[in-house]
Amino acid sequence: MTGARPVYAVVGSGYMGGGIAQSLALSGADVRIADVDLEIARGNRERLVREAEQFVADGLFPAGAAEEIAERITAATIEDAVAGASFVEEAVPEKIEIKHATLRRISAAASPEAIIGSNTSTILIGRLAEAVERPERFLGVHFSNPAPFIPGVELIPHAGTDAAVLPVVEGIVAATGKESARVKDATGFVLNRLQYALFHEATQLVEEGVASPEDIDTIVRTTFGFRLPFFGPFAIADMAGLDVYAFCYASLQTEFPERFATPQILADLVAAGKLGTKSGAGFLDVPADRTPELVAYRNKAYVAMKRLVDELGPAPIHPENTES
Repeated sequence: MTGARPVYAVVGSGYMGGGIAQSLALSGADVRIADVDLEIARGNRERLVREAEQFVADGLFPAGAAEEIAERITAATIEDAVAGASFVEEAVPEKIEIKHATLRRISAAASPEAIIGSNTSTILIGRLAEAVERPERFLGVHFSNPAPFIPGVELIPHAGTDAAVLPVVEGIVAATGKESARVKDATGFVLNRLQYALFHEATQLVEEGVASPEDIDTIVRTTFGFRLPFFGPFAIADMAGLDVYAFCYASLQTEFPERFATPQILADLVAAGKLGTKSGAGFLDVPADRTPELVAYRNKAYVAMKRLVDELGPAPIHPENTES
């Protein structure tokens, strides 16, 4: 005999909130969605069902997903949506006054034991917690766009978050098939700090006339961006050799001494002889005897990625050339 399905709520049923609701529903939960008024929530519920039907037709959702979403997602007022829910995700517009007002309504109507998450990507969780009753049950649960298909989720506790909340939310995220990572409550968290650092340097290259936006995009997606689905920056650095990285920083400093100052953590590892996989120790301390296995995985992954890219063809970014 199976137990009752968990009950979750998503407040803010637009593009992001709706995608989160779909993901939670397909994990086996009953999900109530709410918005500024009930009619908007009802309209968005119908949109989510139609989207799911198209996703099934396109092979993006499994067969039967649209029926599951139609059965499990219901529209309600904010108070009715959160009443009795064990987990509530706030996904309203990224303005602190709107989030504060919404979080006050959520925490007043929700069960005292309910965990409350915010999908904010920019606002400090500690600031948002000011509007939450029993803020120890509150944290950031940051999904990425499009929520049904991007597998990474940032979990951001604030200084007062109860540590016992984190494994519960990790379980909720894992049930959706996604991966979570714990991040401290710092401006930009991790995703946006890295994303905007890359974008900033890309705009500098355009402004300096080094390359066009189109050529920069080509370089990113066909070189280091090609590696990123499989390895993060520290694994990539360890495989390249941290001494090589230190040399490259020194070269960049001939033109940009402050912009590309060698990170102290990198300099310390190199000074200690920890050069990455070739020495058996680096940022990730991959044992040297695993290097052949790692290299074999890397090569297999890159060949598989190239096949996928070739199969999909180029992204439809530019207008088709209709000239004969």
